[in-house]
Amino acid sequence: MRTVYRQELTQLGLDLERMSSGVTVAIERATQALREGDMIKAEQTGDADDRLDQLSRHIDETCVSLLLLQGPVASDLRLIVAGLRLTQTMERQGDLAAHLALIARNPHQEPGICPQARPLITKMTDAAVQMAHSMEKVVQTQDLNLARRMHRDDDILDDLQIEARRMATDDDNDLTRAQVIDVTLAARFLERFGDHAVSVADQVMYIVEGAQTA
Repeated sequence: MRTVYRQELTQLGLDLERMSSGVTVAIERATQALREGDMIKAEQTGDADDRLDQLSRHIDETCVSLLLLQGPVASDLRLIVAGLRLTQTMERQGDLAAHLALIARNPHQEPGICPQARPLITKMTDAAVQMAHSMEKVVQTQDLNLARRMHRDDDILDDLQIEARRMATDDDNDLTRAQVIDVTLAARFLERFGDHAVSVADQVMYIVEGAQTA
């Protein structure tokens, strides 16, 4: 019985790694769609989000089963509890990627983000993708130094979001109402994606160290 239990815990870890990889794929496709107006990538982002939703439900069911049937303690319990939180967080990241893809597919204007905002939004997309890769590595390796560095990396996205909001409301940029909405939402979604990546890193730190971060 305990052999099966250990196998299930191992599989839980592998499923969490797979989900973090899926998040990276989703944000890469979404940001490419946003920057380039690539409708194929936008469609693929929706498919990736569907797969993340399915994997999230599977992991949640595994965690609940382990809690109810196995009576885990100590580090095993931290992994399972954090697993439930991680799936929620990464599922939301998939949703944010899908929201970005919807902006790219806006039928009322040219595909992708408007030219005036593209350089700034490109900086944000690059930062978000980098955070996704860092998050994926943290989940796979439990590298706590990298997990802590992600807090500093997230500050970059926070600052860029403020800059994007200022740019969107600056009358000198002569943006349409639809463009203002798209830029504002894109910046907000990217900033929230970074916040969730930090949350994932914090949960990994909890699994390893057994103490919640602030």
